[in-house]
Amino acid sequence: MSHPATPNGTPPRHPRPTRRLRLLAPTLLLAVTACTGTPAAPRANAEPATPQVSGPLCAALPTGTDPGNPTFLAGQPADQALRWIPTLTTFEAALRTSGVLTDLPTGTGVTILAPSDDAFAATFSEDNWDDLMTRNGDQLRTLLKAHLITGAHAIGDLANAGTATTLDGTTVAVTRTGPTVRLADRADAVCADYQATNTRIHIINAVLGPLPVTANDSDQRAH
Repeated sequence: MSHPATPNGTPPRHPRPTRRLRLLAPTLLLAVTACTGTPAAPRANAEPATPQVSGPLCAALPTGTDPGNPTFLAGQPADQALRWIPTLTTFEAALRTSGVLTDLPTGTGVTILAPSDDAFAATFSEDNWDDLMTRNGDQLRTLLKAHLITGAHAIGDLANAGTATTLDGTTVAVTRTGPTVRLADRADAVCADYQATNTRIHIINAVLGPLPVTANDSDQRAH
C-alpha cells in the first residue's frame, strides 16, 4: 500500500491505537476504582471500647489502672473476674465451693446477679451460712442458681425485657427505679455491667431465692 509523500519525501506516520489503549487501560482502571468510594476496611487491631459500669457502689470499687478495674476484668473468665471484685468474697467462695459455674453449658454465656458481702451478712447468721457451705450443698446450689441467668445480658436489656428467669426456674421482675434497676422487688443493682468472658456481672444489694433470713444483731458477717 502506497502513502502520499510528504514535503520531505517520507511517508507520514500514523498513531498506533493498540499501544495507546494498552497504556490508557491501567489509568482508566485506577480512575474508576477511585470514584467508587469504597470505604476503607476497619482496623483489625482497633482497641475495644472500655466497659462502662454504673451504680452507686461503683465509686468504691477499683477503677482506672487499679487491680480489678472493669477493663482488666473484661478479659477474664467469670470465676477469675469475681475474685477481683473486693465486695464479692462471700458469693465467690460459695460459687467456687458449689461448682455451679462449671455446670453451665460451654459457650452459652451467663448473667450473674452477685449479692455483696453486706447483703449476705444481712441475710444469714454465721451458723446458718457455715451450715450451707459445709453440709447443705443442695440448698446452697439452689440458692446460687437463683442468681444466674442464661446468656450475658446488660442490665438495661434486662430492664427493657421486664422479667428474667433464673437457673432455679424462678421468673423475677426487673424494673427501673430512678438511676438503678430493681430485681424481684427486693434487690437493687448497685454496680452493674461488669464484663467477663461470655459474662455480665451485676452487683446487687440483697440476696435472692427462697431461703429465710436468719441474721441477727449479734452477727458481724456471714462468712
